[in-house]
Amino acid sequence: MRDVMLVEKPEQAVALLNPLRLELLKRADEPRTCTELAEALGETPQKIYYHVKVLERAGALEKVEERRVRAIQEGYYQATARSYWLAPSLVGRVGGSRRPRDQMSLGFLLGLAEELQTDVGRLAATERETHSLGFSAQIRLAKPAERTAFLTDIQNAIQSIARKYGAVGPLRPKDDPNAFRLVFACYPRPEERSASS
Repeated sequence: MRDVMLVEKPEQAVALLNPLRLELLKRADEPRTCTELAEALGETPQKIYYHVKVLERAGALEKVEERRVRAIQEGYYQATARSYWLAPSLVGRVGGSRRPRDQMSLGFLLGLAEELQTDVGRLAATERETHSLGFSAQIRLAKPAERTAFLTDIQNAIQSIARKYGAVGPLRPKDDPNAFRLVFACYPRPEERSASS
């Protein structure tokens, strides 16, 4: 079972976005038969079999084993991933292009987040070892006037690293194991929503 399945086709999204099918995926963390799933969910095996087949065609479930039980062959199904991500490209850009793609705009950050989610989802689908690094920190500025200097310092540091290690344009082959993408996001921390929101 892989960590993530990136859902990039509308028909896959339609298959997944059904409450019963989502519950089936949650319960198929280890191999289970349609009969076992039906008992756990209080449904008929026939109804569960139909939904299992929809998920199997979408690539979200797979038959991992088959055993003879009494006079019939019974399949054991397991989820293909621990997490399912809907690719931002499924909906695309509604209402035209985003706000100006200035590096200090939220529109630019949203575009980067979409690209990052798609890249990570595709990398997770590969079988090979992927070297990666994640970094997160929270910084509180002593004075609001420091904001511009703070963001400029970060931009300069990232550009310095990119220059040092030979920043390349988008023409570099994607399957080059020595080509890394450097993405850094810095934004004001949003307020946490209350449970009633």
